[in-house]
Amino acid sequence: MNNASTVTSLQGRPGLLRRVLASPPLSLLLLGFMLLLLMGMNADVMTRYAAEPLQSVQHIVALAIAGFGVYVGYAHFVEQRPVTELAVDGMWRQFGIGVLIGAGLYTACELVLMALGIYRITGLNPWGYLVPAIAMAISSSVFEELLFRGLLFRAVETWLGSWAALVVSSLVFGLTHLINPEATLVGALFIAVEAGLLLAAAYMLTRRLWLSIGFHMAWNYTQSAIFSGIVSGNDAAPGLIRSTIKGPALLTGGNFGVESSVLALVLCTTTGIVMLVMAVRRGRIVPPVWRR
Repeated sequence: MNNASTVTSLQGRPGLLRRVLASPPLSLLLLGFMLLLLMGMNADVMTRYAAEPLQSVQHIVALAIAGFGVYVGYAHFVEQRPVTELAVDGMWRQFGIGVLIGAGLYTACELVLMALGIYRITGLNPWGYLVPAIAMAISSSVFEELLFRGLLFRAVETWLGSWAALVVSSLVFGLTHLINPEATLVGALFIAVEAGLLLAAAYMLTRRLWLSIGFHMAWNYTQSAIFSGIVSGNDAAPGLIRSTIKGPALLTGGNFGVESSVLALVLCTTTGIVMLVMAVRRGRIVPPVWRR
């Protein structure tokens, strides 16, 4: 091999390596692994500082910033693409709308249960009870949206299109909840349909993650901090409202929480379908690679 061909070969290697690392399968493995490591650190922090909620919030915010940094860094240096899904233009508006949708949908579920006499308010706790759930809400919304919508959905969509990405990301998102305490297959499938559909539709409609992050954060926070509810099968922590809940699991979600109830299934799925229709009308659907 002559010197010119050697230089050409060496110059081509970094480009080839970058293209391999930037491919959807490798991005899923490498970036997914880094995000999962940070999620594990989140869990450790919330366990360690369970009795110090303000300390927990500070650490979780720092880890969330690190998560955004890792995600943006991988996109910039490895994939060499603009991170449009985290664009700051209009960020607070989309995040705020997501917060209103998430809090509103969960509150609507509880209002129906109140009207049926299933959820009964017995009193109020001090305002300080609103603090502990902040760390959980930030952690779950930021990292799960980066992982399932920002990474998994985008990776599948790159090759198989939006509809396949919707199905795959929703199923994986729902089934991962089987590792939670009190998890049931029905609960996991409910989450796959209602939350998976809604969160993916929020991304498809806006092509950003802020709407889904806002919804995810507000739903979990409202469920735990306001209504003292069970979040995805985890132990219920006392929130602002002291209450009793007694009724059929079909309506209450049983030991898994309201998200596995028919109320959440109907309300969240309907909202997700509305956003999907809006995404289709705005031409936000990406066809599979062989049809482009």
